[in-house]
Amino acid sequence: MPSLKDLRNRIASVKATQKITKAMQMVAAAKLRRAQTAAEAARPFAERMETVLGNLAGGITTSADTPLLLAGTGSDARHLLIVCTSERGLCGAFNTSIVRLVRERANALMAQGKTVEFFCVGRKGYDQLRRQYPKQIVEFVDLRAVRVLGYDNAHDIADKVISLFNKGGFDVATLFYSHFKNVVTQIPTAQQVIPAVFAAKAGEAVPYDYEPEESEILADLLPRNIAVQVFRALLENQASFYGSQMSAMDNATRNAGDMIKKQTLIYNRTRQAMITKELIEIISGAEAL
Repeated sequence: MPSLKDLRNRIASVKATQKITKAMQMVAAAKLRRAQTAAEAARPFAERMETVLGNLAGGITTSADTPLLLAGTGSDARHLLIVCTSERGLCGAFNTSIVRLVRERANALMAQGKTVEFFCVGRKGYDQLRRQYPKQIVEFVDLRAVRVLGYDNAHDIADKVISLFNKGGFDVATLFYSHFKNVVTQIPTAQQVIPAVFAAKAGEAVPYDYEPEESEILADLLPRNIAVQVFRALLENQASFYGSQMSAMDNATRNAGDMIKKQTLIYNRTRQAMITKELIEIISGAEAL
């Protein structure tokens, strides 16, 4: 049975931890507002970019004019999985849910005889994937030194992916990230970016005359679209991270409060038992005299 001193130390330790988790919850809540605003502001541009590219792609009549980033290599034997996760933990199942989706996709592709490689953006995803696929990670981008995410960070990542594609490193590239819905809901998402896939939307097919030709515009916009989609993924991940961290720290704070109540009850009962024991010993000694 622990002594009163041990119980007091344990209660003080949990109280100190509770202060830390409460502070982290408040910091995450403050940062979430800015991250959510940035993620929501990036969605219309990224969605409109896909719509415009879809209209352009629909206007190409011959396969010879189709850019390689849109047409692909004609094969799907080699897959590159671009995994975007956070640089820090203490955020619940945020990173684990993304990596779980990546593993399911990778195992399914390898079961079909495909070659799978990983492009990791974020330390937490890299740390988890290298345990199971150490030789299949071709690139790791560490963003710990970046204080504010910008388009330049996404542009650098997109340049590396396109360079690897031009060298024949893969046939299909899929981007994995967490779509921010609200504070308690973040949805792991997979989006194919090479070759580009554009979903047809009702009412979006508007006839345009393009100058220069569609193929020339696509050759310029398709690499930019990859950077835009990566940037959106990074912003969505940032908002999802702070939302998940806020929820995790709130749960940790509540659990710490419950533990403090439980340990305080044990402390009071132990203290009362010791006092009762001492009184009994005093009374017994007095009666013996």
